[in-house]
Amino acid sequence: MTDTVLIKRALLSVSDKTGLVDLGKALAARSVELVSTGGTAKALRDAGLEVRDVSEVTGFPEMMDGRVKTLHPMIHGGLLAVRDNADHAKAMADHAIGAIDLVVVNRYPFEQTVAKGADRDEVIENIDIGGPSMVRSAAKNHEYVTIVTDAADYAALITELDANVGGTGRVFRRMLAAKAFAATAAYDAAISAWFARVDQGQAFPPRRIVSAKLVDTLRYGENPHQSAALYIPEQPHVNGLPQAEQLQGKELSYNNYNDANAALELVAEFADAEPTIVIV
Repeated sequence: MTDTVLIKRALLSVSDKTGLVDLGKALAARSVELVSTGGTAKALRDAGLEVRDVSEVTGFPEMMDGRVKTLHPMIHGGLLAVRDNADHAKAMADHAIGAIDLVVVNRYPFEQTVAKGADRDEVIENIDIGGPSMVRSAAKNHEYVTIVTDAADYAALITELDANVGGTGRVFRRMLAAKAFAATAAYDAAISAWFARVDQGQAFPPRRIVSAKLVDTLRYGENPHQSAALYIPEQPHVNGLPQAEQLQGKELSYNNYNDANAALELVAEFADAEPTIVIV
């Protein structure tokens, strides 16, 4: 096993196409074969890039309104094979499974679909299956496969390729794998929350999964020798202190946020009264 894995073949399948064409051009310029699906393949071809359809790789057409396209051994075998395992290598050779070195995937916009007030059928249709499956396969096999789930990482990917003569290093792949598993966990948490709260009407479901995003690392925790950070939930929520604009003063600490939150909750009790001031 070597630290650097050369990127010879990439599978791209994205809902959010921000930066897609530039990434595709950068990969093609580095002699990477592009494999893609549906709208992603069309966007790349429209930009003049040569793209191989997933259906050509699998030998099966996309079917069932696109629900089934990448769920196939020709794809997941290419992602999950341990390249220096003789049995895995023989299986790949016996079944003509080509290795996939890079996966670029982002998911159907489930959260955005819910936020716009879509009906149940549309919400269900925006639960991505193939995308997260590829993400998990690639992330599990990160010793050999690079997984990118965030368009913000496209530039870093190209920088990494240039620094490693067309390959990626193990540290970089592990970082992206950790990010990928966090992304799929947050996605599943959003789906679980919707089913419990909206579909089943459960105010207190048997299991509540909370996903939160880092806003800031605070100066210190409750005491100066402790560490603290501020997170906001990724599921639908009301705005509060994390969304407020700080007009002056130094960065807030854990205790500052606690005091400000106490003041906000107190003054909220007088929402329908005359203008009210709380001094903490």
